[in-house]
Amino acid sequence: MTVNKKQKITVAVLMGGQSSEHEISLISACNVISAMDPAKYEIIPLGITRGGEWLLQDREKPAINETDPKTVQLSPGGKRVSFFPGDGTASFKVDGQTLGPIDCVFPVLHGPKGEDGTIQGMLKLSGIPFVGCDVLSSAACMDKDITKRLLSQAGIKNAEYLIAEKDGPDLHFKDAEESLGTPMFIKPANQGSSIGVFKVRTEEEFENGMKQAFKFDTKLVVERGVEGREIECSVLGNTRPVASLPGELILSDDFYSFETKYISPDGAKLQIPAELKDGELSALQKTAIEAYKALECSGLARVDFFLTEEKEWVVNEINTLPGFTAISMYPQMWEASGISYPELIDQLIELALTRFEVISQLKSAND
Repeated sequence: MTVNKKQKITVAVLMGGQSSEHEISLISACNVISAMDPAKYEIIPLGITRGGEWLLQDREKPAINETDPKTVQLSPGGKRVSFFPGDGTASFKVDGQTLGPIDCVFPVLHGPKGEDGTIQGMLKLSGIPFVGCDVLSSAACMDKDITKRLLSQAGIKNAEYLIAEKDGPDLHFKDAEESLGTPMFIKPANQGSSIGVFKVRTEEEFENGMKQAFKFDTKLVVERGVEGREIECSVLGNTRPVASLPGELILSDDFYSFETKYISPDGAKLQIPAELKDGELSALQKTAIEAYKALECSGLARVDFFLTEEKEWVVNEINTLPGFTAISMYPQMWEASGISYPELIDQLIELALTRFEVISQLKSAND
């Protein structure tokens, strides 16, 4: 299915959300909206507050301080939205007036309750096409433990790890050190943007990291530290995905924390494209697509790697709704690969509509 050039496509852009990445979502969404051609799209910006309220935002100014992750917030005055699901006829209403019908939803939401299959499930039940991965892959990629299990089953190398659960047996530093060595990383299983991630070397750091990380999730991944270059690759597509030129993170900080990603001006340098030999580049792109398929991704994802001194590609994580801020790697890697930001948005919407059309043709009963 191709984007209809003669008629505007109504796209609801979801932003904000209830995760710890609320602010980054707002910045990403403002960039997406700015890149959407108003001649092609009727844009409906829908803000989700931290309390879960859905609000219709102003098209020209959906958020204030939209470039500052410390102060960005939804613009005041948004009107409460009611959602009416239906089989292909779902709509949003404000003050009794219908917005739509909606042709496609672009959920520019990061983290839990946005990137983990919850929104995707609601939209699928409602019969609305949406950008990005489907329910299964969204949920599987959000949970770092499940991601690793599926990657390992597919023969794709990833860092060794242990699991700690809040109500489960205690994981002690000495046991973790014996199994994984140091340094190791403590990560909430279901968070993104390095929220709640701690790099630890000592028992004191380990105990504090576990305590702090459990504030964000009931399950933690305790992972062996991997020494190597940090290289990322963008993947785009449904059944025939393609990989971008990669980008490399060159860190000044100890690791790629939330502050390094979005706040510290000198914490990380992005080199796009990454300097790789031909064999290394082809191996990276091949592995990125294999990981994408192993997790049954569609639409888009960013696959993050370590390239070790032994020239092994180790998958760190797969992000199904990567950042779309002005400094985010996903759109920058496609820009370097010859796809501009507006063209990327067009392709993502077209992929969503194509997938929906294919699924809609499937039978749902024996008739």
